[in-house]
Amino acid sequence: MHLKIALLAGDGIGPEVIDQAVKVSDAIARKFNHSIEWTPALTGAAAIDAVGDPYPDQTHQVCLDADAILFGAIGHPRFDNDPSAKVRPEQGLLKMRQKLGLFANVRPTFTFPSLLDKSPLKRERIEGTDLVFLRELTGGIYFGERGRKDDGNTAFDTCTYTRKEIQRLAVKGFELAMTRSKKLCCVDKANVLESSRLWRETVQAMEKDYPEVEVSYEFVDAVAMRLVQWPNSYDVLITENLFGDILTDEASVISGSMGLMPSASVGTENALYEPIHGSFPQATGLGIANPLATVLSAAMLFEMSFGLIKEGSEIRRVVNLSLAEEIVTEDLKGKGEKGNSTTEVGDYLVQQIIG
Repeated sequence: MHLKIALLAGDGIGPEVIDQAVKVSDAIARKFNHSIEWTPALTGAAAIDAVGDPYPDQTHQVCLDADAILFGAIGHPRFDNDPSAKVRPEQGLLKMRQKLGLFANVRPTFTFPSLLDKSPLKRERIEGTDLVFLRELTGGIYFGERGRKDDGNTAFDTCTYTRKEIQRLAVKGFELAMTRSKKLCCVDKANVLESSRLWRETVQAMEKDYPEVEVSYEFVDAVAMRLVQWPNSYDVLITENLFGDILTDEASVISGSMGLMPSASVGTENALYEPIHGSFPQATGLGIANPLATVLSAAMLFEMSFGLIKEGSEIRRVVNLSLAEEIVTEDLKGKGEKGNSTTEVGDYLVQQIIG
């Protein structure tokens, strides 16, 4: 199979971890007789520096022409520390999601047998955790009306959702639940927010179309608590943009490191795959960035965009080997222990694939 993949390395450690995912993907392609056509494009701070736009039209066209998109990270401290900046790298991410119609963020959280004791939570609380959040990506407070009034002394951000936006995300949640344990949790704040009441009544109306799925409804603060207490009690969870942003970051540390979790952002026509960590500017160029989340995002790409299940499984096999053999970066080593470099981890994965 010939795979056309847009490559958006982005900022900070993005290019470093993307390089390792490309090496691993190319090794997989050779092993399974595929060819990959990589097309790089600018986004984030790198794109602002080059053309003044964090998601240029040229990049958008590259994404439209590709079968899938592999993305690194966006963000730079010079923008974080400048509240008056008119153009920010993160605007490119929001623009990309909206223009490509990437309305559903698929965020798995799972544990690795060799890392159970590295989690901040006790082994007995996390063992067996295998959950997936579906976060709505193109609506809600991040895209609602916003502004200042009273001479700038009052600020407002508006959370708006349509029934159609909720339905299309819920459909993906129900469909995913049908392939797993047939359990779906709708996360909202329906006791306070009108937008959450629309979420709840919309999902309730859809239950009859999926009679095999057991649906529960929980307030976002209760879910935040239970993710720490008993994360293995959840399977598939659906929620709105802001709640999903917060809860998925909370869930990400269950495995022991944010550098381990992959994700996908999907729509009806396009799909983008990325690690859940940020650009981590403090680590840029030091060779200490953990590439495994990006590599596992490539595994999701093979499976979800191309149906190449064996290829995705092979990537996960070698990632588990690297963890078991402790060929890992310093974030997964004990205090005072020296880790392998980003490149060394990538080289190890490739070697295990090609044999």
